[in-house]
Amino acid sequence: MLVHTRADRQLAAEHWLLSTLPAPSNARAEWDKHGVALLPLGTLFSAVRIPGRLVLALIGSEEPRAVDVFLGQVLDGGPVICDPHGHRYYALVPASMPATWHQAAEEWRAALDVDVLGRGTYLGVPRMDAVEVAPQGCVSYWAVPMASAATLCAPLAVARLIAAGQHRIAEGLER
Repeated sequence: MLVHTRADRQLAAEHWLLSTLPAPSNARAEWDKHGVALLPLGTLFSAVRIPGRLVLALIGSEEPRAVDVFLGQVLDGGPVICDPHGHRYYALVPASMPATWHQAAEEWRAALDVDVLGRGTYLGVPRMDAVEVAPQGCVSYWAVPMASAATLCAPLAVARLIAAGQHRIAEGLER
């Protein structure tokens, strides 16, 4: 039986993320200086930007740890980055999602301000050890840390989260 420690999986995930860049050392320097590094989307992974109001409509709590646990459960442990400054979540998904979910992405963008981000877009990715909201509350962190290299959110799980949030918001407007 081969056993990998959490630290080994975290390092593998870090190397995998940084492999999107020609000079990974630059991103490491950004992580050291700013806590986030800009990584290009659309090669190894893409991201779905989900407004915080959509997630909060589902959970009914604004407590960051409760929201993080909820996202981990509904997205089956798939990685999610929280941008507390912009009140947004970024679910990391397969690189092909912007193309394969194009029609849904257009509808989500128009109705909910959800966006599927891919080629030509950069995402501020936090250091691998940034796994909780910072005291100042403005630096991105891993709401759901990447479990290991190439582990991403299932597109269908993300779509279900968005649909449930849309439904809950619509219910609130009807009352």
